[in-house]
Amino acid sequence: WALHLKNITVSLSGQYECSFATYPYGTKAAKIQLIVKAEEEQHYVKEVWLHQTLEIPCLEDTTSENLSNYPLKWLVEENGRKEELVSKEPSRPAVYRNGSALYRQRVRLGLNNALKISPTKITDDGRVFSCHVVYHLERVRKSSTTVRVFGK
Repeated sequence: WALHLKNITVSLSGQYECSFATYPYGTKAAKIQLIVKAEEEQHYVKEVWLHQTLEIPCLEDTTSENLSNYPLKWLVEENGRKEELVSKEPSRPAVYRNGSALYRQRVRLGLNNALKISPTKITDDGRVFSCHVVYHLERVRKSSTTVRVFGK
């Protein structure tokens, strides 16, 4: 016997019980506690000097998990819309998107799938870069970073 749940929401958290009658042993039952966690997105602010190299970690709080085992993508929010900069599939080289003229030649994927932007420009100030890691078919962890660029 199996219970299939669709369109999962936090409100489905709770204790579930399956019980059925057997002959001659009587009623059998099993209980399971289901905890549905809301998708979380961490947000960070990175400060960098103008014309320097900026490196943004994908998931800053993820040290024990190996990001190379999961598909991920980096996006930048530009003029109110998100644009993909680079995507990476496990065991494959990174694919760079050429849609953004502003980042075409300045973006690379660094160690641990960090986004490297070099050199930083004044137009990078206030931009939000986000990393999306697909851990499961419909499970995505997100981390976004707002960049603050300072002149010397």
